[in-house]
Amino acid sequence: MITLKIMENKFKLISKFKPAGDQLHAIDRLYHNYLNNENCQVLLGVTGSGKTFVMANVIEKLQKPTLIISPNKILAAQTYAEFKAFFPNNAVEYFISYYDYYQPEAYIPSSDTYIEKDASINDHIDRLRLKATTSLLERKDVIVVASVSCIYNLGSPKDYQNMCIEIIVGKEKTMNRLLTELVASHYERNEVEFIRGKFRVKGDTVEILPAYLETAIRIEFYGNMIENIKEFNPITGVIINKKDKAYIYPAKLFVTDKDKIDNALKTIQIELKDHLAVLKSQNKLLEAQRLEQRTKYDMEMLKETGSCNGVENYSRHLSSNPLGTRPTTLIDYFLQENDDFLMIADESHISLPQIRGMFEGDRSRKQTLVDFGFRLPSALDNRPLKFQEFEKLIRKFMMVSATPGAYELERSKKHIVDLIIRPTGLVDPEVLIRPIDGQIQDLILEIQKNVEKKQRTLITTLTKKMSEDLAAYLKEKGFKVEYLHSEIDTLTRIDILKNLRLGKFDVLVGINLLREGLDLPEVSLVAVLDADKEGFLRSESTLIQICGRAARNVDGRVIFYADTITGSMQRALNEMERRRNKQIEYNKKNNIKPKSIIKAVYELDEFRNLSREESITHIVAEEQFDYKITPKNIDNIIKKFEVQMKEAANNLDFESATVLRDRIIELKNMKSGKSSIKNKRKK
Repeated sequence: MITLKIMENKFKLISKFKPAGDQLHAIDRLYHNYLNNENCQVLLGVTGSGKTFVMANVIEKLQKPTLIISPNKILAAQTYAEFKAFFPNNAVEYFISYYDYYQPEAYIPSSDTYIEKDASINDHIDRLRLKATTSLLERKDVIVVASVSCIYNLGSPKDYQNMCIEIIVGKEKTMNRLLTELVASHYERNEVEFIRGKFRVKGDTVEILPAYLETAIRIEFYGNMIENIKEFNPITGVIINKKDKAYIYPAKLFVTDKDKIDNALKTIQIELKDHLAVLKSQNKLLEAQRLEQRTKYDMEMLKETGSCNGVENYSRHLSSNPLGTRPTTLIDYFLQENDDFLMIADESHISLPQIRGMFEGDRSRKQTLVDFGFRLPSALDNRPLKFQEFEKLIRKFMMVSATPGAYELERSKKHIVDLIIRPTGLVDPEVLIRPIDGQIQDLILEIQKNVEKKQRTLITTLTKKMSEDLAAYLKEKGFKVEYLHSEIDTLTRIDILKNLRLGKFDVLVGINLLREGLDLPEVSLVAVLDADKEGFLRSESTLIQICGRAARNVDGRVIFYADTITGSMQRALNEMERRRNKQIEYNKKNNIKPKSIIKAVYELDEFRNLSREESITHIVAEEQFDYKITPKNIDNIIKKFEVQMKEAANNLDFESATVLRDRIIELKNMKSGKSSIKNKRKK
């Protein structure tokens, strides 16, 4: 095993801002609580209070490697960009699912339909994932911003490190040995196309483009000795610097050596034999034949190439783990060199329930595959962590949310650190309660006031039908209004929100408009219809979150239309009143005059190029309404969509990439005369 040198760089936060409002107190309290072994805490941060800045300051003070878990890719991308700016001299990495499109392997017994695994891997994201794991093995000053996919099986970090190739100037190593090591680490020789994960040979020189870097490595031999190591630009060929030593990590995360593969083949054979006997005893002869054929094919591929399609399903055998062993995940890379690290659950009221529910959903699908002879029972051990397993891996834990749930409060033993004073001086909006009887007429008057002030209004209803009907009614009354709910596609949804901010319409009606990250400073009124109907859409947490949509405007106010005050309403009102009183008192004490947040409209697109977004929408519209698809132009249309899909994926816009990929599949099926149904019946 190669012992890697761990870089001792320290976290250094770089920002033109200094902690303000509640931030300094929150930073100090979080830091000292961790020093006093209060290792689970809640940071209760309201909208616009600078939660990310506080998190960055705590990381700098603790000097601990940090894993930040976000509930979705867009928020992860936002957080990643912010931390890259805060820590430009440290290793800030991005680890999310690398699929632009993913259809997991599945079987539907009712229709005897087998669905093969179908995926399109984003090359850029794959590189970032590998860069995150290599950074964790090489240095201590690492921050990884990840989605909840980080709790999925990843392969052993020890195997990954063991397969690392050490190259030292002046050390004896034959070229043939280096090439053998590269192939074993899943690098491919390609003399024509020099891209990541490939190598090429020119005389006594080997050039490698590591799977996790944007620069390439040139290794020059003199006989059986390494004479020079040079880092160069793979496009221009310009030498960047010379090295005395280099490490080449594997091109894939699932790697293992030949001895382990040989042992795995033996244990797979034993499990296959045992499970075939079980299936035959149950008179499942078709299932037994299917399993034997598929497994023996995979074993042959493992023997010849060291890998196979769906190799992760044999991870228990390849890692020599006993039945039921928890999977190794990204968290194990933190534990590899540092038993003490900081974990942050961003928007914890969403991310933690996601982590809690991932195991059961994955288990149900895989159990069906096992029952019908598509996979061995050991495939069940290729899974995400159970929530109890996740909890055991926690060292120092910060749960960040404006509305922490019961789990966060219990886990932290109510060590709650408030972050409710905004640097802008903005206070939580005032909440008014008005009767349901005559709510629409009253609402019309309030909307009219907002229109006169050129401010926007959000209205939340309980059903999709109600949102559509109310939008139609308000249009009849002369208002510029749109509705928004889950049936509106992603591209149109983004366009609607952008147009609301630009003032192309004044009122937006929807069911759940509290989406985390939804930033609409022009909204000064939020109206909640039927606020006294208890349920998810009118829970304490939801009410607080939706009220926060009016917290970025100095004139922000909220109206609850209700005949009674429910328990959820009262708890939400009490919490918002507590925050509001503290904010007002702070402003008076420090002579602060609140100011509305002014933010450019393009920032709503969250890392998306606005002109690119418009061009995607335009192409989709053309395909739907203007193009007459013919055998002559269908190839050109497909090519246009493929370009847009790759561009969207490279800009981390996975929702748009998925929409475009679906259209490409439909067009290809149309071209070949097939239906657009994705399910494939196994022959």
